[in-house]
Amino acid sequence: MNKRFTILAAQFVLLFGTGWLAAQQSPRRAFSSDAQAERIPNLDTLKKELRQYHDCTCTCGCLAHDQDVQADRAIAFLRERAAHRHAQEKLALILDIDETTLSNYQEEVGADFAYNKPVFDAWVDTAQAPAIAGTLRLYKEAQRLGVSILFITGRDEAERPATERNLRAQGFDNWQELVMRPADHGTQSIGEFKQVARSQMIAKGYTLALNVGDQWSDLKGKPEAEFSVKYPDPYYFIP
Repeated sequence: MNKRFTILAAQFVLLFGTGWLAAQQSPRRAFSSDAQAERIPNLDTLKKELRQYHDCTCTCGCLAHDQDVQADRAIAFLRERAAHRHAQEKLALILDIDETTLSNYQEEVGADFAYNKPVFDAWVDTAQAPAIAGTLRLYKEAQRLGVSILFITGRDEAERPATERNLRAQGFDNWQELVMRPADHGTQSIGEFKQVARSQMIAKGYTLALNVGDQWSDLKGKPEAEFSVKYPDPYYFIP
């Protein structure tokens, strides 16, 4: 390196610091991304957040807490409604089962949140799904208030024995109705099946005071209950 260049380099260092020289000696790095294509969160990140939400270990919330909040709202309504029932009125509480009354989280996380019907059906047959605590509180309060309890579930009719065994083992007993999806449902959606089931309950003389579910298909569609409460369910969606 000649003397003139050394003097010039020293002057540039004094004026601009060593960063300028480094920038001239290193190729410039550039990145390109498509903001529109990046809008959807990474699937592995979402699965991690689902586990944290269930375990109450993230800033995203706590599933059990959020279920309890909704259960408390349901209990408050049921108490008020029962206090103003008409003579001979058969007030009824409708409950969905999966992710409303019983939790299938063990099966879901084991399947990495993928739905495989034979695998899920095998899980149902074990009758090992634990109770959702807030719903058990609601259930016992409904019994104390003399409110009829109607289960309407998208589970197949063939799963009735395992479902009844599971419910009773978890403290849910002495219900009035357990309506399950018939084998010959054809192309009928879960939402349509549940609308028909609610109509059948009205025909039996029940007043549908309260409906609790984790999917909008549990709750919406004529006829609807006087008050419907939706539990959070970030794990799957049933239209």
